[in-house]
Amino acid sequence: MIRRYIASISTSILKRTCAATALLALTLGCSSTKPPNTAAPSGSIESAVLAQSPTSLLARNPNKSKKSVSVSSCPQNDGFTEAVNFATQASNLAQSANSKQDWDEVAALWVQAVAWMQAVPAGSPRRAFAEKKVIEYMRNLVYSQQQATATRSQASTVSFSSDLLNEQLQLYLSYVAAVGPPDVLIVGSSRALQGVDPKQLKQSLAQRGRPSLKVFNFSVNGATAQVVDFQLRRLLKPEHLPQMIVWADGVRAFNSGRDDRTFNSIVDSEGSQLLAAGIRPELELDEPNEIPLCYRFPQPCANNTFRKALASVDRPFRGRQEVDPPIKFLSSGTGILPVADTHPTLKFLSSGTGILPVAENAARYELKPIAANAATQKAQLIPVSRRTTVAIRQLNQLADSIDSNGFMAMSGTYNPNTYYRERAYVSGQYDRDYENFNLGGKQATAFNSVVAFTKARKIPLIFVNLPLTNDYLDGTRLRAEQQFRQRMQQLSRQKGFAFRDLSQRWPGRNDYFFDPSHLNRFGAIAVSRLLAADSSIIWPRAKSSRSEG
Repeated sequence: MIRRYIASISTSILKRTCAATALLALTLGCSSTKPPNTAAPSGSIESAVLAQSPTSLLARNPNKSKKSVSVSSCPQNDGFTEAVNFATQASNLAQSANSKQDWDEVAALWVQAVAWMQAVPAGSPRRAFAEKKVIEYMRNLVYSQQQATATRSQASTVSFSSDLLNEQLQLYLSYVAAVGPPDVLIVGSSRALQGVDPKQLKQSLAQRGRPSLKVFNFSVNGATAQVVDFQLRRLLKPEHLPQMIVWADGVRAFNSGRDDRTFNSIVDSEGSQLLAAGIRPELELDEPNEIPLCYRFPQPCANNTFRKALASVDRPFRGRQEVDPPIKFLSSGTGILPVADTHPTLKFLSSGTGILPVAENAARYELKPIAANAATQKAQLIPVSRRTTVAIRQLNQLADSIDSNGFMAMSGTYNPNTYYRERAYVSGQYDRDYENFNLGGKQATAFNSVVAFTKARKIPLIFVNLPLTNDYLDGTRLRAEQQFRQRMQQLSRQKGFAFRDLSQRWPGRNDYFFDPSHLNRFGAIAVSRLLAADSSIIWPRAKSSRSEG
């Protein structure tokens, strides 16, 4: 049986929150234990850096140092020296790192190096040099995180035959383990993934009297109505569902005449076979057996360093975790963020949910690779008699683009004068997404299932028809949009969900688009602000005080 512990936060989250991590590290040191304060080995890059560090008569002035350093609140060790020592350890270990655990430890050492280098006092003559070193160390930290993820993702694990669904599912379950289910969940295809920014929506709602809402984007490339139905009704457990769902997409997701390749591959996947047996993904809370690595971080000083940051930190939440959990760094985890005693692990448990047919003695499965060498190796399902942990494969490239709330921000801007120099223009008449256009059939059935499902659980459903450019809306697509708009308006009145049509909100605002049919980060911000300002939408109130950070 393969039992694989996964990090509670994916590499994409870590990459986008390095700065916050450093602040957390600076303020929440885990213990007084740290690696020995040994001098950097001769000949190393960091030794040369230390030897060339700037000095001055002012730095040697004992009276000056007495005024700026408090023995009772600041560490006796020199921050610059400590940083160089940790950087040297990280560099040395990186030379021989060949496993996820090795790279996790390298990353942990770089975090420590960043923390100590950032703690060099603002008035120190070393400060300007230290600031440059912090930037270099952060680059090394990001690289080590990427290496850790790449090493982990090489393993053959069960999947849903959709790299992005695998990535988003792992991130979502980790998010739930960290802060609880979101208050607002965004679903849809790549148009929603790039088109609704959860953090901007949260910020805009807070400004309008709905503070502290947790918002997550669980959208997947190629998602149709069938895929969203699969996500909400079959994949997620009832306790992982949100208070409100925002389904952001367009007519392409509802054309039953098109070939639904994403959904078909999901249905044929190994993960779907487990679901058919009533086994849903959930997070295990067992503590791993690895010995934690604890370090000492710089402490707040008497000259108000970090004092504002400390004052602004919310009190620890009260919930499933203890109020003041012990903070430590796990050598087998990310090595970046402090984690509490409960280290989440992804697995499938056979538990009757009342939604999927579950045999009374549903088999549990163990994954065994058929070809250890094959890059695209599959796994055969072998019944076993005990619970099984199944990790979901991560995808490096996508993980780097997705933030901690599941959003993929695109920074490019659509320019029709240059866009079609590299791509052929495809009219709606020859677009496979509009092939055999039909708003009935299997996609309509899936949509009705979602509407009934959310209504039965009293989860408000908001459908947002996302903006498109004038270039995209040719005659064929415009007719499809008109049919879709009329159909959705009719269904919203009949079935009680909200429908917001933004399809032609900014047809000429190319600066809001990444391509003719996908928004960029500026368009996503605009859509999020527009939704938050919609007074007809009754947004929920935050269900818990657990902060996303």
